[in-house]
Amino acid sequence: MGRHTFDITTDNFQAQVLDSELPVLVDFGADWCPPCKMLDPIVDGLAQKYEGTMRIGKIDVDVHPDLQMQFGVMGLPTLILFREGAPVQRIVGFQIEKQIEAQLLPHLNVEQA
Repeated sequence: MGRHTFDITTDNFQAQVLDSELPVLVDFGADWCPPCKMLDPIVDGLAQKYEGTMRIGKIDVDVHPDLQMQFGVMGLPTLILFREGAPVQRIVGFQIEKQIEAQLLPHLNVEQA
């Protein structure tokens, strides 16, 4: 987990993601996944950049496979943006920060530069 992200578990998913007033980007990954490790600093940077606008949490699918199955996550890493309790954007596989941001910004209440 990065300095600006939080852990998501089966027990806190409802409160931390579905009931969140802010959009929540959920990072589905695993310790053994090299692309997930490559994505970690990008996700942490986005969490810092959009603090107060979006929250970012991480799920270890080896520890919480029920959440992986519930949201049909077939490949790692997978990012799913939840807004008002519903998934609104899905990003599968490693992508650079600008590509991820371009897919998230339409769903966030921020001024685009």
